Order: sequence, then structure tokens, then C-alpha cells
Amino acid sequence: MDHEGVGVSADSTSGTGAAGDAGRTAAAGRAATRQGLLFEGMVGPVPDDVGYRGPTACSAAGITYRQLDYWARTGLVEPSIRSAAGSGSQRLYSFRDILVLKIVKRLLDTGVSLQQIRQAVQHLRDRGVEDLAGITLMSDGASVYECTSADEVVDLVQGGQGVFGIAVGRVWREIEATLVQLPAEKPGEPPAEHPGDQLAARRRARAAGE
Repeated sequence: MDHEGVGVSADSTSGTGAAGDAGRTAAAGRAATRQGLLFEGMVGPVPDDVGYRGPTACSAAGITYRQLDYWARTGLVEPSIRSAAGSGSQRLYSFRDILVLKIVKRLLDTGVSLQQIRQAVQHLRDRGVEDLAGITLMSDGASVYECTSADEVVDLVQGGQGVFGIAVGRVWREIEATLVQLPAEKPGEPPAEHPGDQLAARRRARAAGE
């Protein structure tokens, strides 16, 4: 069965003989079930005419502003709608950008190195948005593997390469549910207010004091 491994493949040896095979198969089945049916239904269309400022992206992805800023400056995940260009400008992230941000955060939580994550992110960039919603990323804490079917998930878990799964479609829906409650803006329109935008608040305070 084919899998696409992003990064270095991991060796796997757990048990020998028929008993070991049966145990691994059962464990793989349980692991795939625990991941909550990693391949779910269709997702909604991507909103391509709106962007989200840094604080909104942080809230939706579950990261800190410091992480967001560092990843943007190092080219890991850059805002695709509008980059920061000089003092007073605001980055503007797309829905897809935030999806990748959240995936990066979850991979970091599994112990995957930033070097491996950079390779995984580049792989995701090469895919279309619709393709992303139908894949599950599996990680063993060292490498990232792409699965496009439940059988591939079970096979990776059985082989010892998959111990953590990220269903991209599920992350997609989580972000959709979060962004509904957060401000968005269209490029070229006046920026939306965001209660967590401390930088903008300080600018307003300085302007009022002048």
C-alpha cells in the first residue's frame, strides 16, 4: 500500500510471528477508531474574498502572536493575502493560511521538528485546497505521512509509523466554527476591529493623545 512520507521514514518493529501480527492489526484498528473516523464528509467552500488579521489567526489556530510572527518572518507560514509592509501595516491571512497554522501547531505538539514541519508545509502548499480536505496526516513524532484512505491509516499504525492523526477536514470545520465568531475583512476595505489587537489599540491611544 502506498503512503507519502514527508521527511525521514521511521523503522518499525513491534512483536513477531502471527501473534505479533494479530496484535498489531487489532491495535491499528483501535487506533484508527480512536482517531474518530479520520475521513469524514465534505467541507464547505473556502471564503476567498475575506482575510483575517493576526489576532484572529492566532485565536483560530490556537497559537500565540509570537509564534505567528516568527513563522511569518522565517517563511514557515506567511500571510497570502497581505504581508506586513512597514510600520502600521497589518498582515492579512486567508482561511487556508489559518488551516496550515493549526496543522503546524498540532504537529509541534506531537514533537515533530520544525525542519520536518517545513517539508510537510511545502507539501501542503503544492496541493489544492479541495485535496487538503480529504487527507489525514499521520505522525510518529519524527516524520509526517499523508494518508488518503482509512486503510492507509490502519497500515501505518500497524507498521508503527502512525501514532497521531490529524484529519485535515476536521481541522477545517473547527476553524470554520471559530472564524464565524471572529472579525474578518475584505482587502481594500477599512479594517475590522479586534478586541485582541493590542498593537492597534496602542496606536489609537497615541493618536488620541496627540
